[in-house]
Amino acid sequence: MAQLKKMDCQIVIKTPAEKFYNTFRTKSHLIPKMSNGLMIDGKLLQGDWNTVGCVRLWSYVSEGKSEMVKEILENVDDENKTMVFKMVEGQILNYYKSWRSIFNITPMGEGSLVKWTMEFEKQNENIPDPDKYISYMMCLTKNIDAYLLDA
Repeated sequence: MAQLKKMDCQIVIKTPAEKFYNTFRTKSHLIPKMSNGLMIDGKLLQGDWNTVGCVRLWSYVSEGKSEMVKEILENVDDENKTMVFKMVEGQILNYYKSWRSIFNITPMGEGSLVKWTMEFEKQNENIPDPDKYISYMMCLTKNIDAYLLDA
């Protein structure tokens, strides 16, 4: 029987925590523009962009291949700068029965520490750990940081 697993990745960025968090919290519709080609498009399917329960469809490029994912914004904690996204459709669920991405940002000097936690359950034991998705989130974070520093 498969188990719920967790993988974390963290990266120090130069953008202040409040500015970076607000990009995800109130300007997520602009992420494709900030992603330097990693995120192709985002569409709102239900609710509004910033409300818990909203449903969004993202088209993105991972390892040179176009993929899509439908997510629900499951939880927001503005005080602790944390957001939880539950994946409900897309290629990622061909490999994982369930998937949650938890985004947290903490001030660190003039910049920030961005932490992504992936909670997932593999479809079977032969499925590899989601290293490609961890790498994707790290690259996306770096690209958005670079965009915000340039803006």
